[in-house]
Amino acid sequence: MRPVTPEQIRAGMINMSDKDLEAMSLPGLHETLWDEREFLGWREVNHNTKGYLVFWIGDDVRGLMVRSAESQMRAGKSAMCVLCHTAQPAPQVSLFVAPKAGEEGRRGNTVGTYLCADLACSTLIRITPPESEDHPDPEKIVRHKAVGMRQRLENFSDRVLAVDA
Repeated sequence: MRPVTPEQIRAGMINMSDKDLEAMSLPGLHETLWDEREFLGWREVNHNTKGYLVFWIGDDVRGLMVRSAESQMRAGKSAMCVLCHTAQPAPQVSLFVAPKAGEEGRRGNTVGTYLCADLACSTLIRITPPESEDHPDPEKIVRHKAVGMRQRLENFSDRVLAVDA
């Protein structure tokens, strides 16, 4: 991912009011390892159910505000993040909803999906098996996962932008 500035993040948020933008906390952008992520995802420090996803589409930054369910899924089960396709213990995956953009969002309409609770999908796709006869190129595995994850993220954001008929 290419680096983003606070100004680009705020300008690219597609489903937030001015009030939401004012209240949004930003992660430590100077600490971010940009080459090791496909999107910037973080949870709000002042509101434990709110999170943000920011990524590039061509030369434009697109961002989404998402809200997680207040309760965790039951332990002892497995769940899968829709973005990174990583299966993990159910409490590490959460249902998130994103307010739709524009008038539909102001009316309370949302789009939901299951995501890693910590929004750290970029880290998880980099956990690959060691190089072996079955997996001769771990970096190729990461590149393949990254392409799929970026496409699923873009598709999710397109659903947030879509106007229901």
